[in-house]
Order: sequence, then C-alpha cells, then structure tokens
Amino acid sequence: MSEKERKTPARIEYLRVENYRALQDVEFKNLTPMTVLLGPNGSAKSTVFDVFAFLSECFESGLRRDWDRRGRAKELKTRGCEGPVVIEIVYKESGFPKITYHLAVDERMGSPVVVEEWLQWRQGTQGKPFRFMEYREGKGRAISGEKPVEQDKRVEIPLKSPDLIAVNALGQFADHPRVASLRDFITGWHVSYLKVDDTGGQPEADPQERLSCTGDNLANVIQYLAEQYPSRLEHIFEVLRNRVPHVEKVLVEAMPDGRLLLQIKDAPFDHPELARFASDGTLKMLAYLVLLNDPGPPSFIGIEEPENFLHPRLLPELAEECRAASAHGQFFVTTHSPFFVNALRPEEVRILYRDEGAYTQTVRAAG
Repeated sequence: MSEKERKTPARIEYLRVENYRALQDVEFKNLTPMTVLLGPNGSAKSTVFDVFAFLSECFESGLRRDWDRRGRAKELKTRGCEGPVVIEIVYKESGFPKITYHLAVDERMGSPVVVEEWLQWRQGTQGKPFRFMEYREGKGRAISGEKPVEQDKRVEIPLKSPDLIAVNALGQFADHPRVASLRDFITGWHVSYLKVDDTGGQPEADPQERLSCTGDNLANVIQYLAEQYPSRLEHIFEVLRNRVPHVEKVLVEAMPDGRLLLQIKDAPFDHPELARFASDGTLKMLAYLVLLNDPGPPSFIGIEEPENFLHPRLLPELAEECRAASAHGQFFVTTHSPFFVNALRPEEVRILYRDEGAYTQTVRAAG
C-alpha cells in the first residue's frame, strides 16, 4: 500500500481509567498522535501502559486469562476502593463520528465478569449521544449496519458467558461493521515489551510481517522485508549505519536445519558475528527501526522506556522518528530520559504524580 493510499488512521482522543491499581480515577484528554508519560518511579507510568496491554490482550486471548495473569481483583483493583475496573476510550475513525467505548469488569466468586460494556456515538454535531451496543453480564443488544442511528432496531444477541467481551464477539460478524472496526483497531495494537535477549535468537525460517511485542521474531521480519520490501529494508540499514557508525550491514541467513541466523557485520572486520553477541543497543535500535518502518504499521504503538540500552545521543533522533511514524499510527511512550523529552513538544508530554492518597494524577506539560 502506497503512502497516498493509506487512510488517516483511527486515533484515541481520550482515555479514562477507574479502579486499575494506582489509577483510582484518571483522565487523559486531547491525546496527541504521540503522547509521552513522564514521572518519578512509582507514579504509575507502567500501569497506564499496562491498561493498553490488558485491553489488547483481552481481545486476543480472552478476559479470564489476562485477569488471572494480573492477579485477579486482589492485585488488579485499586486498594481500598469498591466498584469495577473501568476503561473508557474515545476514538475517531476517518469519515465517522467519534465513538466512545466503555468497558467495566468486576469479579464474581473469583471469576471476571463484564458488568457493563457499551458503544456510543452521536448523529451529526448537534445530535444526542446514543448507545448502539449495550451489554451487561453476557446479555445485551446491538444495532447492525454501517452507520447505526437511534431509531434503528436493537437486536438481542446473548453471549455464551458473562466473561466474554461483546465487541470481541460481535466484531467477528460482517453485519456489525462499526463494532468490527473497533475490534480490528484494538487487536491491531502493538504494545512493546521488547526484550533484547530475544531479538538475537535463532527462530525457524518463516517470513513474518510484524514484529512481536518481545521482538523474538526480528530475524523473521527482516527476512520478510528482504523478500517483499527490499528498498525499505535498505533504508532501515542506512539509518542504523548512521546511528551506529561501525555497523556495516545486517544479514539474515537460512540454515540447513531450518533456523534463521541474524548476523551483524562491523567494519572493518571481514566476518559478521551472530546477533546475540552484538551490542544490546545495536539490536534494540535495529528492532525499533523495523517497528517504525513497518509497511503496514500498527494503529497504536506503545513503547516503554526506549532509553534502556541506548546511548543518550540516539534518543532525540528516536523521538523525531517516532513523531514521523505517528502520521500512520498513534504512539504512547513512557520515559525517564531528559534526552528523549527534550525533543518533544509540550503538548505531547503528560506528567504523572501521586497525590496525598497515593493515587495517580496527571497534568499536561503544556498547561
């Protein structure tokens, strides 16, 4: 797909979180294409980051699995507070009104239950908001069609279990295109938990289009780019050489046993070395460049503390590259690095802190 053929990506404009660990009641308004969280240790930057991961993973593998994996209500819900965990986003698709998605999850006898879930938008700029999908504990109704209106018939569609997310279930049917679009939007998120040790592994040869959240398929994605987008891959290597001058080239070789070897050749040496023996910073920069130059970029990319393993002089350039890539996918970044922050615009920065009750609050750097 060419740059001209790409539609304006869907973007999150608002996020509200209740009862999620230290996020007792937090709002993020007027989110920019690139939003960066800044704050001291313990201010819950990683918790905000995990909200996106939790939502994305629930759509991919189911609510029960990810609720359990995070310690259930005992560890997930804000201490000392009653009520469900609430995640609410407002997002905008090109050519459609803003949509509000509300998800509230609580626990019954150790099992998660979707106590409330709805989708809402308004007809025209002056219209009254109305819900075109609404569910409680597996029971609810929805309006089908490309552009639901309030007068349309709502059809009862029960789910098999109260722990199922209605958007994830209904979004698999063609007669609910707006629900399907939200489902595709969320399942397309890339929330990065990049592990440098994983990027230098030797996976089985298998071209893959998108970098995994841990980066363990880096060699597979480079193999895919070499076969389908060689000029884009060469651009990645050129930028890498500019960032890490001693790197001459990056090689991917298929071995007789079916594994892929990712190798990095440093100048002036004659032979490349296995990626697992290369600099952690070099591998991480390579992985970020592959992610930022994805031919079919994710609609949302989350990156936690990009400064780890990278030299400070690389961070302003990485911030600029993230901003450039945000034309095709929204970025959400957490950082402690002043070098990264110095390359940002004030409206892109949100500062987190704990109030006297130990709950997280946020303010915009732009005021």
